[in-house]
Amino acid sequence: MGSRILFISARREDASRLSQMLYSLPMVMDYAESLRQAHAKLQLKEYDVILTEAALPDGQWLDALHLAREHPRDVELIVTDPQADARLWAEALNLGAYDLLAQPFYEPEVRRILFNACSRPSGQASMAAAG
Repeated sequence: MGSRILFISARREDASRLSQMLYSLPMVMDYAESLRQAHAKLQLKEYDVILTEAALPDGQWLDALHLAREHPRDVELIVTDPQADARLWAEALNLGAYDLLAQPFYEPEVRRILFNACSRPSGQASMAAAG
């Protein structure tokens, strides 16, 4: 089985589009429409990456970062936002996110960033957040 990605977004159509983009890669994507649903899924399964929208119905991307850090396994966090500007990118990276993806999604960029995040050796997320 390939890498497992959890996508947190209120927009289900984005989840369908991302699944189509990742179809040929060794990745499985699960979808949660809120932080509450994401928390429940994280209790049941191990994920390699959490891809979250910056603004969620019940919180912000920082709340998803806290969920990732609470997970017993190292989980990379990637933030996505239509207004993916330099300020958000710098903030996300400085606080421990792996990267930022702009919306609308550009398939080659999505595939590259998610593949690289899933390919990181175990333990890299914790070291990046600590550094």
